[in-house]
Amino acid sequence: MSHVTIIKNTQGRLQGLDEKGQRAYAKWRRLVEGLEIGQTLTFSYRFPRSPKHHRLFFAKLQSLLDRTETFSDLDKLRYWVVMCAGYFDLVPGFDGQPNAIPRSLDFDSMDEADFGELHRAVDAFLWTARAQETLWPALDAEQRYACVDSWVQEFAQ
Repeated sequence: MSHVTIIKNTQGRLQGLDEKGQRAYAKWRRLVEGLEIGQTLTFSYRFPRSPKHHRLFFAKLQSLLDRTETFSDLDKLRYWVVMCAGYFDLVPGFDGQPNAIPRSLDFDSMDEADFGELHRAVDAFLWTARAQETLWPALDAEQRYACVDSWVQEFAQ
């Protein structure tokens, strides 16, 4: 599969990021411009990850870790919320039964659009009774809700 990173130059025109990218972008433009009427072309694109958004997500996880009664390790909390938000793959376990493995959050595996959806799904999951009962098992429902609400308010802007 071809890959090109493009930028908008100081003249407001699109171009490849470097010399290799410029050649790939020129090839892509020739392909697009050479399309016949009715001919199709499929291409994929990705939004680069925002380091600021990435830091916010992990700051929220760290804050949640500091507030929970259940988890004492950030990676385990992250794995749990990512899987409970629906971002996992199933692989066969030793016994042949499916095991959930959290998807990678690294920059190459997940673009900004996907990361934004994951972030929303994690936030939504944390409002569920299941999440709150797991994070704060010793508290009643009203107290658990207050814990999530306090956590959300910490990051409201």
